[in-house]
Amino acid sequence: MEKFNGLGMNLGNLSRLSHAQSRSICGENPTGGKGAGAMAEPDPHKHARELGRGWKCSACRNVEPGETLELANIDGPGAIQSMWFAAAVTREMILRIYWDGQEHPSVEVPICDFFGAPWVKFSERGTKGPLVLLNSLPVVINPNRGMNCFWEMPFRKNCRITVQNLNQEEGKPCFHQINYTLTDVPDDCAYFHAQFRRVNPLPYKEVYTILDQVRGRGHYVGTVMGWGIHNNNWWGEGEIKFYLDGDGEFPTICGTGTEDYFGGAHNWEVDGQYVTYSTPFMGMHQVIKPDGLYQTQHCHAMYRWHIMDPIRFEQDLRVTIQALGWRSNGRLYPGQHDISSVAYWYQTLPTVPFPRFPSRDELEVI
Repeated sequence: MEKFNGLGMNLGNLSRLSHAQSRSICGENPTGGKGAGAMAEPDPHKHARELGRGWKCSACRNVEPGETLELANIDGPGAIQSMWFAAAVTREMILRIYWDGQEHPSVEVPICDFFGAPWVKFSERGTKGPLVLLNSLPVVINPNRGMNCFWEMPFRKNCRITVQNLNQEEGKPCFHQINYTLTDVPDDCAYFHAQFRRVNPLPYKEVYTILDQVRGRGHYVGTVMGWGIHNNNWWGEGEIKFYLDGDGEFPTICGTGTEDYFGGAHNWEVDGQYVTYSTPFMGMHQVIKPDGLYQTQHCHAMYRWHIMDPIRFEQDLRVTIQALGWRSNGRLYPGQHDISSVAYWYQTLPTVPFPRFPSRDELEVI
């Protein structure tokens, strides 16, 4: 029997032994080195000053104004197995991941959006702002904004992870734990990717593009969306479309409605109210309602993980979704909403560079 490499963990193989090496990066062990944790000297002006070395001397790292901080630089082969972030999880903190020395990132997403929380504002931290909880298989948000993911992310030569602070005036504390293993990676393992987009407002009669210009072989594994409604009445009749391997005007896979794609039905409406839900593979987990003063529009957060039904492509992939609601006389209305998304997929390297990343002002939730 082939030796177990410690990847693809589940309850069915949890008893199997492996020579994979467990490592973890955080403020207390910024290199992930063996036997290199809790080595920081206590700052005489901070919390552990009376306790000494080994007593929570470096629990987080600060990301200075405008700085891009390297959180991890790991030589492979191996795989990221889980990540946790807290504190600096707003839209102005940008997570990037680079595989095997590629100059452009394969993951480029605001931290909050990466973990399924698209409506976290720049100023929100701790108990401020609307709390969102998410309870799915690969992504979990626990109180109070403990952001967790369990996407397996294999690499062969190197993994580099950075976080950028777009705020030019204020530093941000970054609590993080990046758990990984050093082990052999099979030839047929692809590389994890995640790309963020936002349009506000969506131009009239235009479709929203979740992902395009993907070249290579791979499979699509998930979607997170934030949808801010700029008009009244039901807004989610739009169809998602997956254009695979040379599809032209018409897609290979077409959905039947926005709430249908995210696993709900009939407007998510029960007794005249939206009903949120968070399940292992899909959810509409947040609704921010108008407050009668400053919060004037509904905002929704949704996710769909294609874990049991990945969408496979051999050469190229494009994903779009329509914004459609109802207007008079039973007619569909092309909405002009504030729409953001994160697309998640695995594919071969090299990859096509992502589009220009939005500026801080283009990212801000107002």
